[in-house]
Amino acid sequence: MNLNSLIISIPTILYALTIHEYFHGWTANKFGDPTARLQGRLTLNPLAHIDILGALCFVFAHFGWGKPVPVNPYNFKNPRRDNMIVSFAGPASNFVSAFLFGVIFYFFRHVTFVPMDISAIIFNLLISGIIVNLSLAFFNLIPLYPLDGSHILEGLLPSSMVLKYRRIERYSPFILIGVIVVGNYTGISILGRILGPPIHFFLKLFTGF
Repeated sequence: MNLNSLIISIPTILYALTIHEYFHGWTANKFGDPTARLQGRLTLNPLAHIDILGALCFVFAHFGWGKPVPVNPYNFKNPRRDNMIVSFAGPASNFVSAFLFGVIFYFFRHVTFVPMDISAIIFNLLISGIIVNLSLAFFNLIPLYPLDGSHILEGLLPSSMVLKYRRIERYSPFILIGVIVVGNYTGISILGRILGPPIHFFLKLFTGF
């Protein structure tokens, strides 16, 4: 990644990680769990949500994560259902953000009063915002713990299968790390091949490119 791309990507990465974690906390608070709010995590301040390793992975591997918002499912009226909704809120906020950036991108494509050099910066920021938010959304939907997809899948499984799934869940972080490491060493990104098609589809849909 060259310096210009890095400078462009930093604000979009900070935004995507912040909005993702904020909406986890906001949704949990709405469903009766004030843990994130009481710990100062119900904020749009990026410093409260940035995980250094996750942010660096975003810069160099194009997939990453923020500092997980604390959630106590026992505060929910319906723990399984509500925890699933709270988990989905993060990726959903990124997907909606990508769509809104696409709307702004479409608007700027049809205006002529903005100087070309400024338009180029805005276009690059918006495209980066779309890509980063789509990447974070789809990456977190992977059903491997500790990603949001694991909690969503657990909420969808029959009660009889939840305990079996939790036994398997303990190996998920090693599987996830293994997939990323193997991809980096072999040059064949498994995550890229899985997540690339939906990211490119919605990038094209939201930008018209």
